Amino acid sequence: MLHIHYCFLLQHIHKFLNETWTSRYHKELNPELLTFLWSVIASIFSLGGLCGALIGGRALLMNNIIAILASILMGISFPTGLFELLIAGRFLIGINSGIGLCVQPLYLGEVAPKHLRGGMAMGSSIFLTGGILTGQIIGLRELLGAETYWPLLLSSSCFPAFAQLLFLPWFPESPRYLLIDRGDELRCAKALKQFHGSSEYRREMEDIQQECFALDGEKPKKPWQLFTDRGVRWQLITVIVMTMGQQLSGINAIYFYATYIFEQAGISAEKIPYVTLGTGACECLTALTCGLLIDYVGRRYLIIGGYLLMTLWSIVLTFSLTYQELYSWVPYVSMTSIFAFILSFGLGPGGITNTLTAELFIQSSRPAAYMIGGTISWISFFTIGMLFPFIVNGLKQYCFLVFLLECSLVAAFIFLVIPETKNKSFLEIKKEFHKLNFGRNTKKKETELYERRQLHDEF
Repeated sequence: MLHIHYCFLLQHIHKFLNETWTSRYHKELNPELLTFLWSVIASIFSLGGLCGALIGGRALLMNNIIAILASILMGISFPTGLFELLIAGRFLIGINSGIGLCVQPLYLGEVAPKHLRGGMAMGSSIFLTGGILTGQIIGLRELLGAETYWPLLLSSSCFPAFAQLLFLPWFPESPRYLLIDRGDELRCAKALKQFHGSSEYRREMEDIQQECFALDGEKPKKPWQLFTDRGVRWQLITVIVMTMGQQLSGINAIYFYATYIFEQAGISAEKIPYVTLGTGACECLTALTCGLLIDYVGRRYLIIGGYLLMTLWSIVLTFSLTYQELYSWVPYVSMTSIFAFILSFGLGPGGITNTLTAELFIQSSRPAAYMIGGTISWISFFTIGMLFPFIVNGLKQYCFLVFLLECSLVAAFIFLVIPETKNKSFLEIKKEFHKLNFGRNTKKKETELYERRQLHDEF
């Protein structure tokens, strides 16, 4: 979605590329090469995101240095006449996003008490959608969207980076990481007191100690080790299915068709950017609503409901786009469906996917699971970006039938496989998956044999 919002600068960057090329080589830039350079600028973000997801780790503070460097490169690309700096900046900001989308929900999921874990883990999605809406607002031509100011718009990502550099040092490390991975009980207790207060921290301390005891010194796993670990088989399959489902759900198609649908509804080209703010506001509103509901309604109801509603609106959009020009009122049905689809996405798949990734794994497997989930997400993001134009050109409005099938299948998978995780500890959630991973008739001795083999592999 970040890639799509970036496309609002298409006209200005095309002009910058043409002028730079003409000044440098004294000849015009041919259309095919222009398209190629734009494709590189747009898609290099995904490649950077993939690299960032693979780096992962606990690097929130250092990640801001990457963001600041990216902002500087993108900002000086125009005055120096070097579009290569723009490409490099896009790659670096992609790395920053890849690391941030991996580490931030991981940190929030680990420090939150279990009765608030869903709402706190949703914080990443809430502020992500808030950032997109802010970008849309300051990207209006009356603000920084004008031709003169677009380098400043691209450089504005340095402000949240500076804010994090200022405030993050005051935050403690994850208490689970300190006790389970580092064995530092004193720093763990100190961190818990900062988060929960001196009178309430003991309950969380006991929960972390139980998980530490259950792990019995097990070292953090590498991503490739999870693929051969029978104890997390279905958790890993779940993360892969949910992550691919989120990216391939059709949300990109919605934004692709939005401008066309708004034009058909009679909205002038000059006013479409202001109407598009409504899509960003929808995302932000539903992420906030989901954050308020997730610890009351539960994860399963929200994410399954979100996918089923997206299935419904895919059907409505297929029919309304087919008969778009037959009746004057049909474009308004399409426009309503656009907003309804975005609301449904934000209420379920948009935010809960990352939350569940944090909850389905215990401490030794969680960082590796986030790296796998992030990698799958960025690969899917890049793939849909490459294939989507061909899908739309080939199927036209019937492309939503593909997304309809995908959303319904993911909803069915979640209904059949994923248990409710609300108000459950990480060890309780692990036990929920035990029957799926080992079979319902697994004997105690077989489980013990597996656990002994895992310990042997660690040593």
